[in-house]
Amino acid sequence: MVDRRPLTRDLACWLVDARQAPLPPEVEHHARRVLLDYVAAVLAGSHSESAVRVQQYLETSESPGHIPVFGTSLRFSPGQAALANGTASHGLEVDDGYTPGAFHPGAPVISAALAAAEDHGSSMGDLLRAISLGFELSCRLAGAGHPVTWQRGLHNTPLAGVFGAATAVSALLRADEQQTVDALGLAGSHAGGLFEFLGTGAEVKRLHAGKAARDGLVCAELAVRGLSGPGTVIEGDAGYDRVFVDGRLDEAHLVDELGTTWRMLRTYVKPYPCCRHLHGPIDGILELSAEYGLRADRVRAVDVGTYPVATKHGFADVDDFVDAQMSIPYAVAVALLFGAPALQHFGREFRRDPDVRRILSLVHVHEAAECTRDYPAMRPARIRVVTDEGVLETRIDQPLGEPDRPLDDADLTAKLHRLADPVCPPGTVDAVADVIWTGDESAALFAALDAVSVGEQVAP
Repeated sequence: MVDRRPLTRDLACWLVDARQAPLPPEVEHHARRVLLDYVAAVLAGSHSESAVRVQQYLETSESPGHIPVFGTSLRFSPGQAALANGTASHGLEVDDGYTPGAFHPGAPVISAALAAAEDHGSSMGDLLRAISLGFELSCRLAGAGHPVTWQRGLHNTPLAGVFGAATAVSALLRADEQQTVDALGLAGSHAGGLFEFLGTGAEVKRLHAGKAARDGLVCAELAVRGLSGPGTVIEGDAGYDRVFVDGRLDEAHLVDELGTTWRMLRTYVKPYPCCRHLHGPIDGILELSAEYGLRADRVRAVDVGTYPVATKHGFADVDDFVDAQMSIPYAVAVALLFGAPALQHFGREFRRDPDVRRILSLVHVHEAAECTRDYPAMRPARIRVVTDEGVLETRIDQPLGEPDRPLDDADLTAKLHRLADPVCPPGTVDAVADVIWTGDESAALFAALDAVSVGEQVAP
């Protein structure tokens, strides 16, 4: 056995030290941003088909608990509430992400952190710190393994997300170094999730985030009670690196500059309710439409050059809501016809629209060498539109919402209202936004979330 750097313990040591230090102001503010974005996602997603199925199962199989399922009147145990909220927050493809890891940290990490924080009466400061540490650890881990993990057919959100959820809850429980090592070790045996859902219409993708939230929370709770996990879960002979990354883990991305460079600050916010790989092509179509007044009825072909991961989203069979949210050709068609996509544009009525179907058939997606070169530092897309009047072309280096093209705080609040207002009583969303942006008491946050009762929304 070759001696290797003790990555797991190095991370646990840093996490314990960081838990006891003040967060940098920019990190605390970003934690509030991702919390607000999460609330937008979970409230809207609480009425999605996949979320409702999980809620119905838990309601018939579990005893009532004390932790809320947001957007509903249901309450379960912390772990099962994290499962329900994690599924809901990933249920409509509106949640945050980390491009270098092709990873959605908010759904698993914040679902677990909120459940544990309410269960244990944690302060707002402790909650924001736990979210920050959970994001940081899981973003680093996802980025250290991608794209190898993706190439092996693994979904990074549950794969790395369970570690982030365990990290966040460990911080809230004030786990010591060994308990944190154990929590990470236990999380490693819950890491997984296959990408086989892509192009099949299968809703299991939504469940991946909920499962990671629940499992990470349970791992941390068991670790502080003395259940041990392997202290070499990342670097060991049968650990994360060897099993999931084929021995090619980017250790620098994982552990370099811990505490000085916060990778969680590089997470993005989605302006459109669909897979992030679709956003560059959408931005390209919107840019050309704004500049040249593109008319869909004059379009004869659309060519999208992009990176290999995104080319897997080049299918045009979009009979299901999930598939429409995963299809570049569909996103291009909707953007050409209706402008910036909203949730309803992925629903049944639009999927069957003859104009959408016509444009859909004109879109060709392929790998472009320049885009492959630049990914994952960027999410580039080159869009070429052939019209009756000529050829128009543009390249998007980074889609809107990335740190290099950020949505500001006002944009985020507008997104919260756009997604949550249809499912919440008037005035309640304002109260939630206010306490997230300025509040210093977690009790006020949980009270505001409790006041957001169920509204009317039909799942797409």
